[in-house]
Amino acid sequence: MSNSQLLDRATLEALPVHVSFIMDGNGRWAKRRGEERTAGHRAGSETVQRIVRESRKLGISNVTLYTFSRENWARPKKEVSFLFELLVSFLKKELPALIEQNIKLNIFGEISELPLAARTALQHAMKKTEKNTSMTLNLALNYSGREEIIRAAKQLITDSVPVDEITEETFAARLYSSDIPDPDLMIRTSGEVRLSNFMLFQHAYSEMYFTETLWPDFSIEEFHDVLKAYAARERRFGKTGDQLNND
Repeated sequence: MSNSQLLDRATLEALPVHVSFIMDGNGRWAKRRGEERTAGHRAGSETVQRIVRESRKLGISNVTLYTFSRENWARPKKEVSFLFELLVSFLKKELPALIEQNIKLNIFGEISELPLAARTALQHAMKKTEKNTSMTLNLALNYSGREEIIRAAKQLITDSVPVDEITEETFAARLYSSDIPDPDLMIRTSGEVRLSNFMLFQHAYSEMYFTETLWPDFSIEEFHDVLKAYAARERRFGKTGDQLNND
């Protein structure tokens, strides 16, 4: 039985188009095992592989992973270096699978500031997958939600957009996610209950799901449970339940 067959019809018919993840808890996962934080990040990358592949199987069109924030540069240099080494290794290992599964790789953030090896691997993977259409995998790298908003505002000024033509649509068109629908569902692991400067504009009406599970332990089964919970929610977008039922 495939994983998708484990989900009921109601859930499969109400799957989110875009799911975003704050992948939290790698360091704590390693600490509980008496291991270095790097072991947690390595285990977390294996969870990424499982969740991305399952999302593709289910037909979820967009997945965004909060991979490295601008604030993460403040971490110990050894850990930061390892994270980018792990990213390069992950891309080399997973690129054939991305191509085979028709998954497009996209980046939210300023990749020009990344180490050369990481930048080169990302640009290569994006080029190789740019025509893929089954799913888009967005990595938020060197990313800041507030800076993204400021960047979009500056672009409006640079483009000389008249004040009366500045709308949600013209603003959104200048975000990293300009060609991608806003997340329907945001999942954060490890028990933290905040957005941490992640896609602040795009998450305005996203359903939020917070779990105590540390990211390396986030399983396909729990992912399914989250999708079932999402399918059972009523998304109102400011309307009343009665209005939705009468539409």
